[in-house]
Amino acid sequence: MIRYIYADDLCKEPLLQHTMFRDRATQFKERLNWDVTVDERGWEHDEYDELNPLYLIWQDSDGRHAGSMRAMPTVGRTMVNEHFQHLTDGVQISSPLIWECTRFCLAPGASPIVAAGLLLGCLEAALRFGVQQAVGVFDARMPRIYNRIGHSPDVIGTSGSGPSAISVGIWTVSEDVRDVICGKSGLSPTEVARWFDLSFDVRVHEQAAAA
Repeated sequence: MIRYIYADDLCKEPLLQHTMFRDRATQFKERLNWDVTVDERGWEHDEYDELNPLYLIWQDSDGRHAGSMRAMPTVGRTMVNEHFQHLTDGVQISSPLIWECTRFCLAPGASPIVAAGLLLGCLEAALRFGVQQAVGVFDARMPRIYNRIGHSPDVIGTSGSGPSAISVGIWTVSEDVRDVICGKSGLSPTEVARWFDLSFDVRVHEQAAAA
């Protein structure tokens, strides 16, 4: 299932925290050979993790990380605006209606449903928060995954070619897109909504407001 956890609260889930940052190191440093920093704990952790982003984490039944991504509002600091404006023709993407989603990571051996669950979790949260689009940087392996799941981005710009290509894309947020991914993955809209409700105690807040 998907857990929504802000960075400031992630320390309350030490196993989930450790396995997420360790799996990020495995994927981005060891497998993809990106220029990222891995600390003495074996974690891949960068400056944007210090800005209290919202993590969407697929937590397996054993409590460990199976996949994750990181979401931040574009009205603050973002990777796209600070490191990839050469892919947007110098245009700064900043709007309360647009999130930046980065560090899409799958644990070794993760089920294909985890990738679909992460995109569905992001869509569900964006719909609840009134976000209309998501922007992100992705590498050459990701378009195949996005196409399989059923939600490919509009590509703004690309640098490089072949396996080394890096792109910036924009994803549309809508209930129709969510329903398409649900149909392909077998995950139900009700289940996806439940992930959000459990993480944010939606029913508790609704009951308190009605009291």
